[in-house]
Amino acid sequence: MTMMVDIRKLSFINEMAKVGTNGVADNMSKLTGEDAQMEVTKTNFIDVDDIESQLDGGKRVGVRVRLLDEPHGHILILFPEASAKKITAIMLRDVVDDMGDVSGKMARSAVEEMGNMMASGFIDGWADVLGRAIDIAAPQLVYAPAGDIVTRTASLGGDDLALFFDSDLAVPSYQIEAEIYAFPDLEEFVEMVNDIDVQTA
Repeated sequence: MTMMVDIRKLSFINEMAKVGTNGVADNMSKLTGEDAQMEVTKTNFIDVDDIESQLDGGKRVGVRVRLLDEPHGHILILFPEASAKKITAIMLRDVVDDMGDVSGKMARSAVEEMGNMMASGFIDGWADVLGRAIDIAAPQLVYAPAGDIVTRTASLGGDDLALFFDSDLAVPSYQIEAEIYAFPDLEEFVEMVNDIDVQTA
């Protein structure tokens, strides 16, 4: 498969990552009332077989969200287990007085809701830049070592290469951390990027 990105558009790919992560940080800030900070740590095309070697082996809890419109593909929102517990407490603070009473089902629902909210913020940012609506499917809860989740998600596209947006979210006062990975369909994404007017990219 040969896909050439117009070299003038490479900075636009980085901008897409930043716009998406800004949407996530905004949504998290509204929820917590604290200033969430989001940093894009890596944006590159990577061989799917090499992804796992770049991730630590710790387990993650989070959601996989499928894009129903172009550029299709998937978005991953992953939390370390300690952060997932804090997220559960934030999401349920107005519902329960004692977190010891929270069932596993309630905790999973809280993580799903948070993950879906963050994914929506990311996709809304993309939709604004691309000037089109991008609907998403219901989030799928995931729980496994980070490498397993990310590699599995990347392989769902059926490509040998993946466009790997690696971003870190931090909410310092809550000590919440999150990782976001975007795996759009490569052919569609490259076509969309190349169609962007360079003057607006």
